[in-house]
Amino acid sequence: MSRYRPRTLALELSMIAIALLVGFPVYVLVNLALRPASDTSSPISPTRSPTLDNFTQAWQQGALGGALANSLLVTACSVVIVLAVSSLAAYPLARITARWSRGTYLLVLLGLVLPFQLAALPLYQTMRDLGLLGTPWALVLFYSGLQVPFTVFLYVGFLRALPRDFEDAALIDGCTPLQGFRYVVLPMLKPVTVTALVLNTVAVWNDFFTPLLYLSGSAQQTMPVAIAGFVGQYVTDWNLIFAALVISILPVLLVYFLLQRSIINGFAGGLRG
Repeated sequence: MSRYRPRTLALELSMIAIALLVGFPVYVLVNLALRPASDTSSPISPTRSPTLDNFTQAWQQGALGGALANSLLVTACSVVIVLAVSSLAAYPLARITARWSRGTYLLVLLGLVLPFQLAALPLYQTMRDLGLLGTPWALVLFYSGLQVPFTVFLYVGFLRALPRDFEDAALIDGCTPLQGFRYVVLPMLKPVTVTALVLNTVAVWNDFFTPLLYLSGSAQQTMPVAIAGFVGQYVTDWNLIFAALVISILPVLLVYFLLQRSIINGFAGGLRG
């Protein structure tokens, strides 16, 4: 029978302290989002008269409806393309041991080392020549290339830890390599796929610089750019900013709660691997 020891108490107190440390910014965010503009008390003190007017004003003044739709479109299309391309590219890179395969893999990983800012001007000119500036499709094309190296890295590491027995059996039964990947390998990639989905979703959803660059001068904008529009040179309404931030966070939280079990299993599987 286990005893309640001082070490257990210290561990519990440490966990509580970490939880309070992580939860404090969330408390301040929600507290100020519900606070009327006339309330000038400390951000730490609880709001005495909470209101939802900040959310209504932020939605109307910041045109958050269109920004939210653009962010959802860009994120969904980009993540789907990245997962499809990366999984298909990682399969031969992980299974083929030829010299060209290793060289190609290192070439893909080079995308993790080189900062994308080096190609910002050439990419901007390319988007302009394609007529995509000011449209969400410029962002989809950009993210579909930017996130592939990291996602391929995740898939290759996971695939190398998977046994090849099921694939070999499928090939013996007459499946083509593509059919073996689709019906045998892809279902086993669910843990790393969910992990890659979450990481790519957060990266694309929270990006500020790229939408600001490619959508500048147009009516199209994403949530981070729309929220930045509330910051003025002389006047900044922080209550509306925090309300807009809460609206921006909700879709990501919804995805997390819907995929919570798969996300935990994905990270646990990666740690075991």
